[in-house]
Amino acid sequence: MKKTSLLALLLSLGFSPLVSAENSALSTNTNQAVQPVDPIPVDQNAVKKWQDDRFGMFIHWGPVSLTEKEISWSRGSTNGTTVEVYDNLYMQFNPEKFNADEWVAAAKAAGMKYIVLTCKHHDGFCLWDTKLNDYNIMNSPFKRDVVKELAEACKKQGIKFGAYYSTCDWHHPDFPLTSPGGKTVRDHSDLDRYTLYLKGQVTELLKNYGPLITLWFDVPQKFDKNRGQEVINMARGIQPDILINNRTGAPGDYSTPEQKLGGFDMSRPWESCMTISAHNHWDWGGEKDGVKPLDKVITMLAQCAGGDGNMLLNVGPRPDGMIDPVQVEAIRQVGDWLKVNGESIYGTRGGPYMPNPRYTATRKGNTVYLHILKWEGNTATLPPLGAEIVSSNLLSGGKVAVENTPSGLTVKVAPADQKSPDTVVKIELKTDAMALEPIKPLATFTAIATASSFYGNNPDFSPEKAIDGIASTRWANDANVTNAWLQMDFPKPRTIGRVTISEALGKRVGKFTLESREGDSWKVILSGTTIGSDFSRTFPPVTTSSVRLNILEANKGPTISEISFDNQ
Repeated sequence: MKKTSLLALLLSLGFSPLVSAENSALSTNTNQAVQPVDPIPVDQNAVKKWQDDRFGMFIHWGPVSLTEKEISWSRGSTNGTTVEVYDNLYMQFNPEKFNADEWVAAAKAAGMKYIVLTCKHHDGFCLWDTKLNDYNIMNSPFKRDVVKELAEACKKQGIKFGAYYSTCDWHHPDFPLTSPGGKTVRDHSDLDRYTLYLKGQVTELLKNYGPLITLWFDVPQKFDKNRGQEVINMARGIQPDILINNRTGAPGDYSTPEQKLGGFDMSRPWESCMTISAHNHWDWGGEKDGVKPLDKVITMLAQCAGGDGNMLLNVGPRPDGMIDPVQVEAIRQVGDWLKVNGESIYGTRGGPYMPNPRYTATRKGNTVYLHILKWEGNTATLPPLGAEIVSSNLLSGGKVAVENTPSGLTVKVAPADQKSPDTVVKIELKTDAMALEPIKPLATFTAIATASSFYGNNPDFSPEKAIDGIASTRWANDANVTNAWLQMDFPKPRTIGRVTISEALGKRVGKFTLESREGDSWKVILSGTTIGSDFSRTFPPVTTSSVRLNILEANKGPTISEISFDNQ
């Protein structure tokens, strides 16, 4: 810390810490009753504007990019960088090719409406000219305020700016935990004093770089609900319309599923944070890191909007300050898709059809936008839409025929007019689309699902969740389970020649077989290693009454969101 006292610096910012310090003391004094901190309500108009934006850019960046290892988590880890070396990387950090205008232009070309920058991650390094510590960008060879330049570029180009700020800080001596991974307890710490430091830095960000669209906190180790709510209330006292996520220790204004898509939820706002990196790397992962296929990114965006959520897509700039051209090109292609289909994403709400691997939907006014992700020839079949249809057309051009009957909705599009991965059908209704109740998808197939085990015997994670057709549900196992099986028994024998599987949380499966029942025994019809979120394989057709996915090796409790079969 600098020699000037923390209290004096906070006062110079117009921040009075006395009430907060008193409340913090109450929250840690076990001899006194803890008085709940009443939340200051969120500005609902700000929430709606943020939901209308739907798509933003996340940026993880700092001196750690010099190592091509993960930000903060590699500090002191077995396969990472020693704490001493990590903490001195900033002395070599000189990203001379950094150009804030280019970063913002890349976001605009991608169709993104806001940017959230990791102003301070768990490693404690600050990308702005903070007056509350010396461990910041102004003391690197670069000596430029990255946050200031990016905030100004956003204002100039009409992009909203938000600040990521890690609740925990494994570098700060007052924070109780340190590296590796925030699992080491410090001999001496002062959480109340650290909280004042955190509030002081948040005050700097709000007053010097705002207005901000959001404060995106992370990993609230040691912060309880009261302490987190104090932070939120303080921020709202400075900027009343600020949006704050759910990682201060308090619930905040919106949820943040990470590296997975949120479920259908019209009651609480949410935002999935995902990576463009092919290897799910947040920080710069090196030249060989690669990017996710365009089809996957577009599908993720459509599924988020269909679930009534936003998507915050992360890029990791290089140590020279440039966002890698491969990443820039990947997100630009998403922007090209949005130029044609953006009206089905921006300003919409999720539903009425709930997201599943075959389709999802968004809506606004009298319009429903069907996002058809998988076709059966020239046809897609959905449950009936409970409203009269006035007209229908394809946003990308071509012909579509939509028939709505009490038994179901049928959409027909010739293969030449189908667009991979998402054909968007615009349907105009005679009534308000928002008045329609959510419509669950048709089950992927009819079967009875059983399994070797499921997470805590909780029915929310039971085996039938893997065949219910809802992308956001899943069959899951306890974390210490490394092998398991999922069995599906059909009402009568059926012929199958293809399997499609989606793991819910990355690639946990390391080895598996797919087996069909033959009499009293099982026959292997397919074997493999990794599965991931979009696994599809064909095999010689078999006619069987039962199929079993036998997971032989997993690095953590296996969890499958969907498995389905067809005859190629």
